[in-house]
Amino acid sequence: MIKSYFAVAILVLVSAAGYSQESDPHLPLFEFGPKLGVNITKIDGTPFKQEFNYGYNAGVFAALKLGKNWQFAPEVLFNQYATRTDTAIGNVFDIKNVHHVKLNYLSLPLLLNYCPSKVFAFQFGPQFGVLLDHDQSLVQNGKQAIKSGDLSLLGGIQLSIANFKVNGRYFIGLNDISDASNSNKWRNQGFQLSLGWRII
Repeated sequence: MIKSYFAVAILVLVSAAGYSQESDPHLPLFEFGPKLGVNITKIDGTPFKQEFNYGYNAGVFAALKLGKNWQFAPEVLFNQYATRTDTAIGNVFDIKNVHHVKLNYLSLPLLLNYCPSKVFAFQFGPQFGVLLDHDQSLVQNGKQAIKSGDLSLLGGIQLSIANFKVNGRYFIGLNDISDASNSNKWRNQGFQLSLGWRII
């Protein structure tokens, strides 16, 4: 259901951008500022529940003009992803009373912005993440069960109003983050909603 709403929102904004009469958005040469938002995420794979849970993101964004309609937009974010395990947890881990799991990543999205108007931008690109820490009970045979690195692909939209940037994105993990000795593959996926404030 969430994916359907997100897809409809993308189509509406694409249509709106197509009707824009602004042929030259006059993008600034450089932008920079802080941002804060919410993550709505899950981990695909046994023994995790196939439901979305809430975490948060916080960090800084930048944008460098590449052309009339293009920007290179790197970010540095602290990302918290949350999930829950199901009853199959005992089949995978020694500790059976693990229910809520939080993964904290230092993430580096490297995005391209396509800006058909001053208001709308479409964003896409990879996100590299380094695991900082997670629930210490998520172990198997005394070993950490989550790999230290995560690679995701992001796509979404950005709305610019005065000095504020409103972002809505979908991301999907490209690599298996499981470091447990089982055949199940685990991948992060979800939505990122955030508000940024341009100070430069």
